Amino acid sequence: MTEINADRLRASLGAYAGVDVVSTTGSTNADLLAAAATGTPDRTVLIAEEQTAGVGRRARTWVSPKGAGIYLSVLLRPHGVPFAKLGSLAIVAGLAVTDLTAELGVDAALKWPNDVLAGPDRGKCAGILAEAVATDESAVVLGIGLNVRPLGPGVEPGPGGLPPTSLAEHGARTTDRTEIASVLLSALGERESRWRAAAGDLSRAGLLDDYRSRCETLGQQVRVLLPGETSLVGTASDIDPSGQLVVTDEQGRQRMVFAGDVVHLRAVP
Repeated sequence: MTEINADRLRASLGAYAGVDVVSTTGSTNADLLAAAATGTPDRTVLIAEEQTAGVGRRARTWVSPKGAGIYLSVLLRPHGVPFAKLGSLAIVAGLAVTDLTAELGVDAALKWPNDVLAGPDRGKCAGILAEAVATDESAVVLGIGLNVRPLGPGVEPGPGGLPPTSLAEHGARTTDRTEIASVLLSALGERESRWRAAAGDLSRAGLLDDYRSRCETLGQQVRVLLPGETSLVGTASDIDPSGQLVVTDEQGRQRMVFAGDVVHLRAVP
């Protein structure tokens, strides 16, 4: 197993203030959330070879075995972007991951709000988590967990029964994790710069149509588990410029969903 080469990454990623690679940590997101309070600069990247307490949405565990994936977080300080728009960074990151999968020759698609699915069976190969910094409303930590190699036996399916999968299982042209991290962070830097220049407006940034075209949630009948353990069933009909999912319910009313777990029930004819 070849470790991620921090020097190679730094040489290829001039747009970032700093790129560090650690052997192991609990959670790269937690580390950068803590570091944000100490003045750590905008566009600081932390990558771990292994996470022992990786966290996804709704405080779920993200399995992060040593050497099997890319486990990274980026501290962003997008001054000028309203706090209400920071959640749409998950959309930006999803596009960057699918830019990467296209570069690697892997068939992949997006599942709103934060999953990347790969292969004909649409297993989950990546998850995304954006967390606002409690001490600074203009700062956010964006985490991406990406399976490069198979995780091995005993890994349970995620929400909605999605089985885990990896880039290697779907013919990625390389499993060199340094190269993959470089391509991913370059794509993220380009997408995030456009998002930031548009003050977080996905449509004005030219990102919304790209996301709609890559999001397999659209056109599906879905069940959305909402905060408070309520649920909504309907057709996923659109994504709005702030990244909210538009669901047309069984009475024909449009409902806007900012956060929730989505289960694909079936495609709508």
